[in-house]
Amino acid sequence: MKRRSFGGNASVSAVGFGCMSFGGFYGPTTEADSLAALARALDLGVDFWDTANVYGDGLSETIIGKFLAEDRSRRGRITLATKFGISRTPDGRREHDNSASHMRESLEGSLKRLGVDRVDLYYVHRIDRRIPIEDTVGELSKLVEAGKIGAIGLSEMAPDTLRRAHAVHPIAAIQSEYSLWTRNPELGLLQACEETGALFVAFSPVGRGYFSGLLQGVDAFEARDFFRHANPRFQGVNWRRNRDRLEPYLALARSWGVAPTTLAVAWTLAQWPNVVPIPGTRTAAHLEQCAAASDFELDAAKLAELERILPVGYAAGERYSDAQWNGIEKY
Repeated sequence: MKRRSFGGNASVSAVGFGCMSFGGFYGPTTEADSLAALARALDLGVDFWDTANVYGDGLSETIIGKFLAEDRSRRGRITLATKFGISRTPDGRREHDNSASHMRESLEGSLKRLGVDRVDLYYVHRIDRRIPIEDTVGELSKLVEAGKIGAIGLSEMAPDTLRRAHAVHPIAAIQSEYSLWTRNPELGLLQACEETGALFVAFSPVGRGYFSGLLQGVDAFEARDFFRHANPRFQGVNWRRNRDRLEPYLALARSWGVAPTTLAVAWTLAQWPNVVPIPGTRTAAHLEQCAAASDFELDAAKLAELERILPVGYAAGERYSDAQWNGIEKY
């Protein structure tokens, strides 16, 4: 597994592990499967793990905590990231709260579920427009000083927000969706990462499963599949167009002797030296395909062929529904 620099003198695996699926967001799973995937991640050298307090209302963190508790030596082998800033009202609605009190309360809950006394990277999950990002980062810097968190990250925020945050305290990482069908970070966020030295963490590099070639469309998704059941790219005519555009990609992967999932993750790695994709999965087998991207080299000719069959802007439909855009900064 190749490495990429993180937070100055440290490094993380070039392919990370997004643990959102442990919370059932993309369909049912079992604790046993999740624990097996974590064990396989260590075997493969995938040591950058990403979770959040809201993934399964704490379930993802709890499973990781159980895995770490089985063998305390495992903790020193991983870089552990979690998030705060999204909460739920009594009627189930999501709201954003980046206040100092909620920040500290959320962190204590995460530390307890994870069974650790410190997380390596703590993200602001969504923007809270009531609170300047400078104030939020200022409060997070106190947690760094206290040894509760190792570094500060941002999620789904604009380049200017990254620069403003970084002026208060170094921002170690910022994450957003990035893949062959979601190229928005190229419009300034990747460049801002280069300016500030922040790692760019690319979630959904497999297009929420789209690039695996295994999806059959929205009718196959459960209602609780929040990100796909209501996602415009998986709906009606958009899905039919996107599915048709995928066929040449799948054929290309076959001709190159690589799994389409591996190819999608390898593409993100090839775009920028400070990008780390964090594909999410519920199974060890799928994780193996994702991790294989570290060793699959894409030369200029292959990258050009991918650009030819899947040019910038080809995807039909927005990457989120109107409701899903809440708390996300467009740029």
